[in-house]
Amino acid sequence: MRSREPRGHWVLLLLGAFALAVLFLLDGFARGAVGEAPHREPVRPAPAPPEVTGGGPVVTLADGTPRGLRMPPRTIALTFDDGPDPEWTPRLLDVLRRRDAHATFFAIGAHIAQHPALTRRVLREGHDIGSHTYTHVDMAAAPAWRDRLELDLTQRALAGAAGVHTRLMRMPYSSRPDGLTEAEWRAAERAGEDGYVIVLADRDTEDWARPGTAEIVRSALAAGRRGEGAVVMLHDSGGDRTQTVAAVEQIIDRLRPMGYRFTTLTQALGLPPAQVAVPVHERAAGWALVTAQRAAATLTGTLGALFALAGILCTARLVMLLIFAHVHMRRARGHPGRVRGHPRRARGAPVLPGVPGYDGLPPDPFPPVSVIVPAYNEEAGIAATVRSLAATDYPGTVEVIVVDDGSTDRTAAIVEALRLPGVRLIRKPNGGKPSALNAGAAAARAEILVLVDGDTVFRHDTIRHLVAPMSDPRVGAVSGNAKVANRGGLLGRWQHIEYVIGFNLDRRMFDVLRCMPTVPGAVGAFRRAALARVGGVPEETLAEDTDLTMAICRTGLRVVYEEKALAWTEAPSSLRQLWRQRYRWCYGTMQAMWKHRRAVVERGGSGRLGRRGLVYLTVFHVLTPLLAPAIDLFALYGLVFLDPAGPLLMWAAFTAAQTAAGAYALWLDGEPIRPLWALPFQQIVYRQLLYLVVVQSVVTAVLGVGLRWQTIRRTGTFGDVPDVPAAR
Repeated sequence: MRSREPRGHWVLLLLGAFALAVLFLLDGFARGAVGEAPHREPVRPAPAPPEVTGGGPVVTLADGTPRGLRMPPRTIALTFDDGPDPEWTPRLLDVLRRRDAHATFFAIGAHIAQHPALTRRVLREGHDIGSHTYTHVDMAAAPAWRDRLELDLTQRALAGAAGVHTRLMRMPYSSRPDGLTEAEWRAAERAGEDGYVIVLADRDTEDWARPGTAEIVRSALAAGRRGEGAVVMLHDSGGDRTQTVAAVEQIIDRLRPMGYRFTTLTQALGLPPAQVAVPVHERAAGWALVTAQRAAATLTGTLGALFALAGILCTARLVMLLIFAHVHMRRARGHPGRVRGHPRRARGAPVLPGVPGYDGLPPDPFPPVSVIVPAYNEEAGIAATVRSLAATDYPGTVEVIVVDDGSTDRTAAIVEALRLPGVRLIRKPNGGKPSALNAGAAAARAEILVLVDGDTVFRHDTIRHLVAPMSDPRVGAVSGNAKVANRGGLLGRWQHIEYVIGFNLDRRMFDVLRCMPTVPGAVGAFRRAALARVGGVPEETLAEDTDLTMAICRTGLRVVYEEKALAWTEAPSSLRQLWRQRYRWCYGTMQAMWKHRRAVVERGGSGRLGRRGLVYLTVFHVLTPLLAPAIDLFALYGLVFLDPAGPLLMWAAFTAAQTAAGAYALWLDGEPIRPLWALPFQQIVYRQLLYLVVVQSVVTAVLGVGLRWQTIRRTGTFGDVPDVPAAR
């Protein structure tokens, strides 16, 4: 199959990761907009200049000199901080509209960007909008550049949401002029020099603390000072504002009969309008900020839900795998009692997993077996592979056919030099692994074909266990138990854990559910008739073992898993080699899934493969890994910007559950549990690498480009010892 290496996919991946990171950072920055909250006051802060602390609540620096303005008599400027809020701002607007009153809203830029329609409503109904910074930052404590950034971003958010800028500004955590500190005044002075009118308050109701409606009203009315005007500070966001809404109604209803008017700051003081229209290019820049901010909020909200859903799905999958593994173990090892769908057996007789009624006795006489070994540049390990096959204790006739697929190294010469009885060598031009397997099958004499990779070593009894299930005519193929041989080092341990916990637990479940999607190329047995029925080993995909297994399942024949048929295979010894191998596996598996997609709507064995196997692979081997990098980024985002306890607890619980499941899986496979110490590190590094492989494979498929066969460099793990692999 001609194919070409996908180009540009890394650029897309990096751009996607960069875009996600930018959105997370933007949303994390905006998360600083938490509303009114206590902040640390300096010990004995120096006060602002007397001309400011003794002046009015509205300060201008039009000529470079601070000038405090006071409200005219019987004029109230209701001001609301920290909005707009989708729940409380509309309620307050309704109250003001019903009473024909106007107010001034000091809005947070991040909230403006998140709720542009609400911002437009505030202006449409005749109210003023002022800046309250973008994230409710303490301007007195922040550096000057941060203050300017906060104010500038708020102006851009206003431009994008409503096409205006504002002249008004209120600093977060500020109150009355007589409480202004020197540091706060320096921040306010910088803003005033940039053209802002600084707004403080005459009466701070402290409604953010929810002191009660009566107390809010009392603070706003300031009993004993009737007839005076005032700037009243309230809040329309940052928590439950039921008391504030009720208090505003009472304030207006009690003061209006006394001749008070409720208007905006600029109208009350005769200042220029608070809002200034902006040109088109400012609107465009603001629209980009608003769009990005809303996208970031939507992304984090969606990923938060996906984070919870992924946790539920992964937990459910883990529980499901353990349950099916236990059922499989009871069937395979003759646990006393009846298993659903399987009649009671004679005491001590083994049972074949997933084949009702099979008594486990080997066929007699033992059928001849042809073992086919496709080999392309396998000089490092081919001798160990062939020797292990020739050393089998299988009682029947065994022929070993090594198909040299146009190797450019000494593979063929090494096989010839072995001069082992029953071993044949076939040479052919390079055509790919499926082509080599088909050539071997055509030359084979037996009806049962065992397919083995050229980097795999069998135990002496592997063929006997692999062929035994074939005594049931309903079985068309048997999957063996592939193990990692070169499991030294961290990468080797990670792959060993993956093979035992991931692949073999999955196969136990697939066996019980009768929907096995893959017989691994390293160790599997097939009926020649089944192979012929599906047209031989398919060459259309890069995962010929998965493609072939799915095709056999769709014929109605059974594909089962035999845990005792052990084989050791050489796993990639570097991250680069691992990436190339898994990239091919993942891309080829998706090709096979797409090729056999109609199995989802078919009946019988094909339907079981489709509605069980393909759906499982789609959810847990494609969709979940595809979303996992973004979910992992969200977890990091949660650690930095949200409460870190949630992500940490979920990660710890999931790792503990996986460790327990891993211990059980290793016990089932007769393996020591010592390698489990590497599992937490696997979750941090190895798992992310495999997820990125899936992402790259999907990008490759979406771009519609081909992928050529990726060869893996062998290191000769087994040396010359055929039956004692390095795993021991």
